[in-house]
Amino acid sequence: MGTEVRSIPTRDQVPEELKWRLEDLFASDADCEKDMAKAKDLSDRLSGFKDRVGESAATLKECIEVALEVGDTVEACYTYSKMRQDEDTSVPKYQDLQGRASALAVQVRSASAFFEPELIAIPDETLDRFYMEEPALSDYKHMIEDVRRKKEHTLNSAEEKIVAMAGEVGKGASNIYTMLNNADIKFPEIEDEKGNKVELTKGRYITFMESKDRRVRERAFEAMYDTYGALINTIGANLDTEVKKNIFNSRVRKYGNAMSASLDRNNIPTKAYENNIKAVRSRIGLLQRYMALRKKLLGVDKLHMWDLYVPMIDNVEMKVPYEEAVSTVKEAVRPLGKEYSEVLAKGLDGRWVDVVESKGKRSGAYSWGSRKAHPYVLMNWQDNINNVFTLAHEMGHAMHSWYTWKTQPVQYSDYPIFLAEVASTFNEALLNDYLLKKITDKGERMYLLNHYLEEFRGTVFRQTMFSEFERQIHEAVENGEALTASSLSDIYHGLNRQYFEPEVKVDKKISLEWARIPHFYMNFYVFQYSTGFCAALALAKKVLAGTEGAREKYIEFLSSGSSDYAINLLAKAGVDMTTEKPINDALDVFEGLLNEMEALV
Repeated sequence: MGTEVRSIPTRDQVPEELKWRLEDLFASDADCEKDMAKAKDLSDRLSGFKDRVGESAATLKECIEVALEVGDTVEACYTYSKMRQDEDTSVPKYQDLQGRASALAVQVRSASAFFEPELIAIPDETLDRFYMEEPALSDYKHMIEDVRRKKEHTLNSAEEKIVAMAGEVGKGASNIYTMLNNADIKFPEIEDEKGNKVELTKGRYITFMESKDRRVRERAFEAMYDTYGALINTIGANLDTEVKKNIFNSRVRKYGNAMSASLDRNNIPTKAYENNIKAVRSRIGLLQRYMALRKKLLGVDKLHMWDLYVPMIDNVEMKVPYEEAVSTVKEAVRPLGKEYSEVLAKGLDGRWVDVVESKGKRSGAYSWGSRKAHPYVLMNWQDNINNVFTLAHEMGHAMHSWYTWKTQPVQYSDYPIFLAEVASTFNEALLNDYLLKKITDKGERMYLLNHYLEEFRGTVFRQTMFSEFERQIHEAVENGEALTASSLSDIYHGLNRQYFEPEVKVDKKISLEWARIPHFYMNFYVFQYSTGFCAALALAKKVLAGTEGAREKYIEFLSSGSSDYAINLLAKAGVDMTTEKPINDALDVFEGLLNEMEALV
């Protein structure tokens, strides 16, 4: 048996061409520091508008312009510092820069705390007169109305300032979890298929869970959850703090509960959240049918939680090096036209992407960036088909940002998460379609069907289960119950049983999985993976079918930023997310793929 230990590289061992070029955003740390100083000056200038917002049309316009400039400046500094920190979370210099940028963001929020209460206090007839006196104010009309619709949830200036000042403390649980989960946590070595000792990492975990050797999968599963289990009380207390923060914020702003407070930020009706759970729950039999097929194909007496990621097709191995993945993604997005394809290629070839896993690097994948430069993508590359889909997904986010920044003024240059997940999973739908059309080999076709069924399980069923967990833990605290590591694990285990039994043996240690999910620190975020996936499928189906105007409508959607409410922008693109229909339509697609897979078997 071998004893070779394979370690991941340090940052300086990674080739330059596989690192993102953050110099496109700030040529040096010193330039970021200069903009932080500029943001402080702008923040002081903004404070000078206190008690003057409703003074005149010209004053209102100037105040908005200064607020937008300071917001844009501090956002670029925060983004740069966080991405630098994410390259290696153990580097003190960037921990410090990120900490100061975060503090600056809180300072700016505090300095602008007067704005919304004063804007809300302007009488309707006065505001109508302002629009007539200063026509340029109409450019901000949707932004202004979005603030004013939250009148009953907005505090007075002094109270808003206190809430803003508390913002940095409010990030505590999330920051602690980030450091614990990325910089401090240490996983053991496990034996791979060849008997080599290999260091377990979060990036390698899925690769191990896809191993054809069941003992390797079980060892990885046990090692992962034993590691989190050793920290479970700390992580439990930390998540309890995060939940209490969300509830505090909702009560301060007079919302009925934390969920409605979170969704109202983007004017998303709570029925969009509830409909997603309801539709998925009503067809949970599809998941159990898929699990029965998995059990049959793997040829096991009992299907365990460590059997859920291994490809069901054991004689096909689709290893995909990064260079091949890049060319595949470029080809897959061609249905979106020349401009989309060319810009995406420029991003992939022009160091928008930080590719490989390295020591201390933030786990997972994301797309971020600033309109001052271009979008960026963080990856922790492994040579498997999952990572090809992740790359397509993150480049979908990047292209959404690129189109929005190119088209919209600063006030509408972001977009809510509810829309973000549409742009990313749309690209996954294109990629799946491209690969299924290209691949005729029965084994590889089954492998791909297996992969996309897994995408469904991971994005629709799994994220909906996560959203139920989030709802339940917030409701528990809202009802006066205590959250402990034990109660969190009980709730999580119960949900796994409801989703997976009787086809899967729900192993006890899966009850600890909540401890390794960073999205539980993102305040009712995860349901949008499911709704976004379902909306994306509906839109992609139209584009791929060549429906007249579908591509143009989709590019228009990507270019819309936050110029209207998310629900309205999706409706314009052709999907009504206030109903269960998009969820059920997506589940129909899942059923169709499952039918084909069962027939091939």
